[in-house]
Amino acid sequence: MNAPIDITGIELRTERLLLRPWRESDLEDFYAYARVDGVGQMAGWTPHRSLDESREILKLFIADKKTFALEYRGRAVGSLGIEFYDETQFPELDALRGREIGYALNRDCWGQGLMPEAVRRVIGYLFDVVRLDFILVGHFEWNRQSARVIEKCGFAEVKTIPYRTRMGTLERSVEGILYNPVPGNRS
Repeated sequence: MNAPIDITGIELRTERLLLRPWRESDLEDFYAYARVDGVGQMAGWTPHRSLDESREILKLFIADKKTFALEYRGRAVGSLGIEFYDETQFPELDALRGREIGYALNRDCWGQGLMPEAVRRVIGYLFDVVRLDFILVGHFEWNRQSARVIEKCGFAEVKTIPYRTRMGTLERSVEGILYNPVPGNRS
């Protein structure tokens, strides 16, 4: 089942990153990477066409209290959301508490290992503090970069499911799962 999430006031640090809730002052940074062709499509959304579009989505990030901004060298360069997963696709998980993560990163930061660093830190938070039983993550079959992040973070592939994107396309999403390794932390 989808567990409740609220990241209000939560800050997570890694060697190079600060993961924190989004702020209205992040608008320019957000738009700078969200408008770049090729970034959003990796996660199923089209490049932002205007600052106003980014502003509306940023308001949702702030209101929903489930998406971290990835701050690197003083700029917000990506997002990592703790999303609802489709429970109808995973009835075997009904008795367990979990969520699905999704992420996007500024193209200028690709290939530097920032996203695996962020994902590992969020995994630790979700298992040790929130005490989830499992975390899901998916990538489109053609998205090799995201597949590589998932592999580096230890997720095991469980199934491929249909996924309707915000672009209106139907993709095949390869889903991976990671179970909480500490028996005392599992419900």
